[in-house]
Amino acid sequence: MLKHFLKIMGRYLRPYRKYLAGAVLLNFFSQWMNVFSFVVLIPILNILFKIDQTVYTYQEWTWDTLSKDVVVNNGYAFVQQLISEHGAFLTLVIMGVALVLMTGIKTFGYFASSAVMVPLRTGVVRDIRTQLYDKVLRLPLSFFSEERKGDIIARMSADVQCVETAVMSSVDMMIRQPIAIVVCFVTLFTVSWQLTLFVFIVAPLAGWVMGKVSRKLKSQSASVQSRWGDIIAHLDETLGGLRIIKAFIAEKKMSQRFYEKNNEYRREMTEMVVRQNAAHPMSEFLGTAIIVVVLWFGGWLILNGTNLIDASTFIFYMVILYSVINPLKDLSKASYQIPHGLASMDRIDFILKADNPIKELTKPEELHSFEKDVELRDVSFHYQEGRDVLKHINLTIPKGKTIALVGQSGSGKSTLVDLIPRYHDVSSGQILIDGKDVKNVGIRNLRSLIGNVNQEAILFNDTFYNNITFGVENATMEQVIEAARIANAHDFIMESENGYDTMIGDRGGRLSGGQRQRISIARAILKNPPILILDEATSALDTESERLVQEALERLMKSRTTIAIAHRLSTIKNADEIFVLYEGEIVERGGHDELIAKNGYYKRLYDMQQL
Repeated sequence: MLKHFLKIMGRYLRPYRKYLAGAVLLNFFSQWMNVFSFVVLIPILNILFKIDQTVYTYQEWTWDTLSKDVVVNNGYAFVQQLISEHGAFLTLVIMGVALVLMTGIKTFGYFASSAVMVPLRTGVVRDIRTQLYDKVLRLPLSFFSEERKGDIIARMSADVQCVETAVMSSVDMMIRQPIAIVVCFVTLFTVSWQLTLFVFIVAPLAGWVMGKVSRKLKSQSASVQSRWGDIIAHLDETLGGLRIIKAFIAEKKMSQRFYEKNNEYRREMTEMVVRQNAAHPMSEFLGTAIIVVVLWFGGWLILNGTNLIDASTFIFYMVILYSVINPLKDLSKASYQIPHGLASMDRIDFILKADNPIKELTKPEELHSFEKDVELRDVSFHYQEGRDVLKHINLTIPKGKTIALVGQSGSGKSTLVDLIPRYHDVSSGQILIDGKDVKNVGIRNLRSLIGNVNQEAILFNDTFYNNITFGVENATMEQVIEAARIANAHDFIMESENGYDTMIGDRGGRLSGGQRQRISIARAILKNPPILILDEATSALDTESERLVQEALERLMKSRTTIAIAHRLSTIKNADEIFVLYEGEIVERGGHDELIAKNGYYKRLYDMQQL
């Protein structure tokens, strides 16, 4: 676990090294002040209980003669001098003030070390979120078709939150408490190495018990986070399909499913939290057991008259030993929290380390304009090995021409057009634009030449203006209005309450299907791409909306190279060439009249639509 924790910290702590160094220094300072404040207790106890009657004389000290005995002797000599000059009570007051001052300095050091760690903790979590979001933007569309969207959202929200609360909140603990333990044990060795050796013999037993209990926590945590992902996925499906749920009176069925998933999450969460909550009482019990065993051993040494340690020093030793218990308890608490966070980090790494098959060359070829043609040369493609979706596709689209792709659902039309902007890469063959393989061209460069209008208009919960200008830098208001006019969208935009500044709702929910599509067309017009892909852009519209959208599309297609996917064959009669796909292969090609005359697959499709 510790190795995994340090490996993850190594990935993210580099930019925050100065905060880490500051925390280490402040913690060392605070811990030594803690020890020195307890040292003051020894003369206080001697004064109160008159334990030590020895008369101490000041010894000269140099670097050569400096030792623990000289320091202790001179400390006692100083206290005796204070008592002789000012009396025992005033000396007690002075020593008490010294104890308060050192404790104040110690607690300020603790506060400062925690404050220094805050930018580190929040910064690392911010970096993880940013990395996740950037990776989601870079991953291919195929990744999201294979994974549940709700589970990905859970990994980006709940799992990141868990890393913040379980791992990052423990970083301060993982710095402070080991330093506290080291400082305390150095002090204990200095006071009595014999007693400390005895502690080292007894303590590992307690550590073994704690480790035994916490070992299973990481796998439990991973299971809990997976259950939470199931809940989020179910919630996402419910919100997306609410209309169907109500239409088929399936509320009870969906509620039962949610109850079962929620109950599973509760059961596993209960087991994990019970195990976590066992950390504090178990460490409290084991720590007290160690203290008692050491107390027995030290008491035996003193009562039998050995000279290994005197009574007041033994009390100081026990105070320092008890000071080790709290850091050990905190570490045991961290040992339960951290596996929970590491399990979430593993789920986050599933996204961060996901392979992106869409590779870009270090020095890609330039392609700033489109001059000649788009060619698909013997292109095949599969999502799963051995199951080709497209088979040996050969077609050429000259500049300025319009081609149409038709065929039954599942014939590979949408997959084919997705290969051109490299949403997927071909399994074999080549896609060439002006003779350049799209794999050798920069992705940003390539996609800047292509505009998309899809069957489902994908809009954002923003204003008309921001949706139309999406992805287009420095567009003027005049250009936006002109694009909207061409797309037959200007009139209904101006009829809205705030014109172009009107919010359109989640996914354009405040608009009709035809209005959403016209905003999508306006966005494509403003981008002004030389290559245009229309993926069944009018198939989901009523007759009036289709007429308005079709007019907008015809304006958009002027002087552009267009690839149109269509179910309604009447919309692509005027295409320069029509390619008929069946089960991933081009079975017919030609103009509308030519294909009708062939009396083949296209003719059957056309006749069915006429009926």
